[in-house]
Amino acid sequence: MAESDQTKRAFRLRSERWFNDPTDPGMTSLYIERMLNFGMTRAELQSGRPIIGIAQTGSDIAPCNRHHIALAERVKAGIRDAGGVPLEFPVHPVQETLKRPTAALDRNLQYLSLVEILHGYPMDGVVLTMGCDKTTPAQLMGAATVNIPAIGLSGGPMLDGYWKGRLAGSGTIVWEARKMLAAGEIDNDTFIEMVAASATSVGHCSTMGTALSMNSLAEAVGMSLTGCAAIPSPYRQRGQIAYETGRRIVEMVEANLRPSDIMTKKAFENAVAVASAIGASSNCPIHMVAIARHMGVDHTVEDWQRVGADIPLLVDCQPAGRFLGEAFYRAGGVPAVMKQLLDAGLLHGDVMTVTGRTVAENLAGIPAPDPEVIRPLAKPMKERAGFVVLSGNLFDNAVMKISVIDKAFRDRFLSNPPDVFEGKVAVFEGPEDYHARLDDPALGIDEKTVLVIRNCGPVGYPGAAEVVNMQPPAALIKRGVGALPTMGDGRQSGTSGSPSILNVSPEAAVGGGLALLRDGDPIRIDLNTRKVDVLIPAEELAARRAAWKAPELLNRTPWEEIYRNSVGSLGTGGCLEPATLYLNILETRGESRHNH
Repeated sequence: MAESDQTKRAFRLRSERWFNDPTDPGMTSLYIERMLNFGMTRAELQSGRPIIGIAQTGSDIAPCNRHHIALAERVKAGIRDAGGVPLEFPVHPVQETLKRPTAALDRNLQYLSLVEILHGYPMDGVVLTMGCDKTTPAQLMGAATVNIPAIGLSGGPMLDGYWKGRLAGSGTIVWEARKMLAAGEIDNDTFIEMVAASATSVGHCSTMGTALSMNSLAEAVGMSLTGCAAIPSPYRQRGQIAYETGRRIVEMVEANLRPSDIMTKKAFENAVAVASAIGASSNCPIHMVAIARHMGVDHTVEDWQRVGADIPLLVDCQPAGRFLGEAFYRAGGVPAVMKQLLDAGLLHGDVMTVTGRTVAENLAGIPAPDPEVIRPLAKPMKERAGFVVLSGNLFDNAVMKISVIDKAFRDRFLSNPPDVFEGKVAVFEGPEDYHARLDDPALGIDEKTVLVIRNCGPVGYPGAAEVVNMQPPAALIKRGVGALPTMGDGRQSGTSGSPSILNVSPEAAVGGGLALLRDGDPIRIDLNTRKVDVLIPAEELAARRAAWKAPELLNRTPWEEIYRNSVGSLGTGGCLEPATLYLNILETRGESRHNH
């Protein structure tokens, strides 16, 4: 690579090769002239000031991130005050609650669009606007692949919601309302009113769902300013940190501080520890493994067992606890959690962050948290609260979120013997089949049943939908059985309090073991040995496998076909497998050719 390449420590800005190349005035003029038609000047473009992109994820169809449209103005002010030139651009929208068949299908599409923009346009650095679930990993994946200076700006959670005087958390109230509707306690209109009570303001979910979890982990992995993740969206501090983020990215370009300097193996281990302590979403292992693969870091789902299984739950936030995002922020947020973990020797303090300082330096002087919301390490909500990574004769790996196992569930299903459950399965081919047959008495669903849903993974759905949010039949709910053990090759909403066995890999649609299950098969779940096995003879299982035929899958759009043909399993991040070969592409593959 040439000495002027920004991927080297001594460099000219990338943007100068577009806007100020004296050896090629023809191309320089072509690149400049059209940038002038909305009022920019040659002086700005040829000043030697860094061009900073703002990756805009907000739009009218992405309401969780829509306020980034306004926050971008504060980012621009920070960029200009620090001596940079801002250029805002859109990336493919991803909205968790609006997109069919699932927003997960578009995480990789947003990633691809960001890579193409960052690689093909004259950006010296980029501010990543994060918020709604998939936008955070997609943006970090893209920044990792191109590996130019990048910093994340979270949008923050909504203000706390209330229903009849008590906290109503995003998502969590949905699962409560579903049970009340099934039991005949409320009607349809009340159901909608209950759910809507949680949507109080601009911002993403107020619970510790995937959005708040992943933004917390973006901070924990060092890719956003200290304290950024949990500031509620409407608070003035959100606009202030947007300004500081704009200022900081210019300094990062000057120092050539890149994602590869920050997102190291130690940084991902820090994120795992924080995930356990905050009661993070079951979707986090998928996304963090995906980010690491695009960064070229050896970080696997097994690391979530190795690093995080014994970390205590400190944050009392729904769905694992009582409070919501505002209380988490006011109690101290992510820095307060990390400070406790660091002081206990449970974090790597020497990891570099976007601030230009290490984790330990960032956390120096962080005050003690509000102990009601962020518990002291010596008095946690749960002693061991990480994710259990399971395997067995049905799958290579799956995850189970331990922090949401409540006393009632443990007493009913995991007490005799401890942490072991034996029962039978009721198998559903997808959410449509589940909703159609759940209440069929012929299934014989009782307190010894494991609800299994299949063909809901990256290939089968497609995209791996959040449809493992299964509840018992109405008859059991009316008898006081509010939950059953559940398992699936899809995902579950991070706002759900159900301790399901999730992200089963490989999935049924590609021949994974769930495809072989039949109603009534006996099953054993042992959290002590981390094994899940169907208790039928190996010969019978082999015969079923030999008879299995892949399902015929209908692709409704071109992207669905492209996605299905190249996506990997949830256990390895649900990445587009060919894309994982493209690492640090500016340094390893160079810039693209001129366009004229």
